[in-house]
Amino acid sequence: MDKFFIVLLLFFPVALAAHYAGFSPMIVFFLCAAAIIPLAKFIGEATEELAGRTNSAIGGLLNATFGNATELIIGIFALRAGLAEVVKASITGSIIGNLLLVLGTAIFFGGLKRKKQKFNVTAVQTSASTLLLASIALIIPAVFVWTAPGAGSGTVENLSLLVSVLMIVAYGAYLFFTLHTHKHLYTEEVADYEPKWSVAKSLVILLAATLAVSWVSDILVGSIEPVVASFGWTQLFIGVVFVAIIGNIAEHLSAITVAIKGRMDLSVQIAIGSSTQIIMLVAPVLVIASLVVGKPMDLIFNVFELFSIFFAILITNAVIGDGESNWFEGVQLVFAYLIIAVAFFFHP
Repeated sequence: MDKFFIVLLLFFPVALAAHYAGFSPMIVFFLCAAAIIPLAKFIGEATEELAGRTNSAIGGLLNATFGNATELIIGIFALRAGLAEVVKASITGSIIGNLLLVLGTAIFFGGLKRKKQKFNVTAVQTSASTLLLASIALIIPAVFVWTAPGAGSGTVENLSLLVSVLMIVAYGAYLFFTLHTHKHLYTEEVADYEPKWSVAKSLVILLAATLAVSWVSDILVGSIEPVVASFGWTQLFIGVVFVAIIGNIAEHLSAITVAIKGRMDLSVQIAIGSSTQIIMLVAPVLVIASLVVGKPMDLIFNVFELFSIFFAILITNAVIGDGESNWFEGVQLVFAYLIIAVAFFFHP
């Protein structure tokens, strides 16, 4: 499998060559998407190696942070290009993608050879309740706009900015809980995993892959609008499904890999932790960054996006609430994702 991804790395120079040689945006778009896959895989593998020397909370945080680096980088470049709606759609897609597609496939593959897989109920429920708090931060600004139609754009921008700051502070409290005061809840499974890479090798690969992803992401964002025009896809669909899957490929591969190894605590922390970080850190940072680049983005998501996020959180909490999983629960999450993705495809 490692050899396969090393071969896929060839897409990186090919994508760069195609871009600078002036190939069509459609070819460049798909070459860049293919190039991000192996790079994201090595980001995930490096974070797993680092996690093996700590615990599932730190491992999940590292994986989410560097995995979401792709999402953040793509988002900033998209904001500079004036594609705020694509950015918000990709945030929605990342949340539902991590909760339904990433966690679902991880539970499915992890449960194929096991009757059930167990994980720490207290730790998972803490993450789930934090996710509910995060969903409130997304829903309330939208409800405010619906119920106060006379509010000016300046008021909406101020509300989005203040909510963003509060979310960052709340995320800091969440990290303090998981990494300091209650870190004992996340130490269950590390002893069974023996890291193969040194810390130095893991950090070098992590940094190199992240920088490469940032380069390719800049090119990919520049080709989004021509692709949308060619296929007739909406920016909503591109952001929710395509850009989100590309941005989350690191978490996807990592969560599946560790679930197959029976490290379900880490797998759940990767998927749920990534969604939590997207809402409570990445989205607020993008709101602040949008003001810096002069292309303001608010936190007002449309009704369809908010309902998709809410139902994704709802079914995820139902699946993980008992502290154990089986392959069929993974199938349920994946089909929930497919239903939502199909609806976004047909959404005007």
